[in-house]
Amino acid sequence: MVDERVLTELDRRLAPVDAARAAAYPGESPARQPVHTCYVPADAVVPGLTTAWGGAALAALDEHGLPELGLPAALVAEVLPRVRAKLAAEPVEDLRVDAEDGYLGGPDAEDGDVSRAAAVLAAETGLPPYLGVRAKSLEGPTRRRGVRSLDLFLGGLAGAGRERAIVTLPKVTDVEQVAAFLPVLDALEQAHGLGLTLELQVETPQAVLGADGTTTLARMLHAGAGRVTGLHYGTYDYSASLGIAADHQSSDHPAADAAKQAMQVAVAGTGARAVDGSTNVLPVGDTAAVHAAWQLHARLVRRALERGFYQGWDLHPAQLVTRYVATYAFFRAALPAAAARLDGYVHKVAGGVLDEPATARALATVVLRGLDCGALDGGEVAAATGLDRTELDRLAGRRPAA
Repeated sequence: MVDERVLTELDRRLAPVDAARAAAYPGESPARQPVHTCYVPADAVVPGLTTAWGGAALAALDEHGLPELGLPAALVAEVLPRVRAKLAAEPVEDLRVDAEDGYLGGPDAEDGDVSRAAAVLAAETGLPPYLGVRAKSLEGPTRRRGVRSLDLFLGGLAGAGRERAIVTLPKVTDVEQVAAFLPVLDALEQAHGLGLTLELQVETPQAVLGADGTTTLARMLHAGAGRVTGLHYGTYDYSASLGIAADHQSSDHPAADAAKQAMQVAVAGTGARAVDGSTNVLPVGDTAAVHAAWQLHARLVRRALERGFYQGWDLHPAQLVTRYVATYAFFRAALPAAAARLDGYVHKVAGGVLDEPATARALATVVLRGLDCGALDGGEVAAATGLDRTELDRLAGRRPAA
């Protein structure tokens, strides 16, 4: 037998390692992850915005009908009533007011536009579960302008009954930008009484690979001291910075995949999420043009889901149609096999697949994501799996909500 003194010394030496890993990698967040982030320029925020997005999506669906999306017809027919209900009840899960690239107002108009956007949202009822603002980057020419817009927006939003808001920081190029931004967030919290979380947009090569040859994403994430909840891929800025021709800039380009895989590795186990980018091919125009854009968008959404990216950007109301059709189809198609394998795992029933705890976590997580977004109902999940939400959370390894 190994002497107890040897084991005690082993525990002593590794205790700091255990503590550091637990602090840096607390596990999967228990919070619901939205399926998308909808970006709306600050000057385009109007009363009833999210309801209008849902109405516009339904109108596009009624006018054009769905094209062939590469999905089984029976599955599309199954999800379509759910999609319609979602578009009527909660079309936008995450709204980001944009005072950066999507905002086309000039410097003289930005104060007013940002303040008006905040006032409109402060007066709204039924806002999305997640809400925030994207200001300008921390590069020298835009740094103070960006902080001023954050101050104005969050000040206008304060008192609207919300406890938290999200700040999206674009074009991050250095770990020190993240560290230096934390006192700004502290000051904004104290001034406006809102709890703030931070998203970093991965739009520059320097965010992926530093000048010293080391990968940067994980260092940026951990420099956020627990505030960073997501790394968001910026399809077009990142592609352009690598010299990729405009016609070939897409979220499924190999360069995009390389950056996003690095994002996935950086966030794994931290509770932060890696988020896919957008397509700027919008479903507008005649039916042929709308169908072509929907087919592209549905393919990209499905591809992202298959690769473990459960959230992306939507830039136009009609993109909500294929966001939800593709997402709901993915989770509903996943349920039968996931349920059978979870049953085999929980009850230790021998079968054709021998699943380990890590795979059981993935199986439970995909079911939970389907529940969170409305693709699945609690009753049908319980009937299929024999498990309730608490048991699924346990199998998924989700830490208790704070």
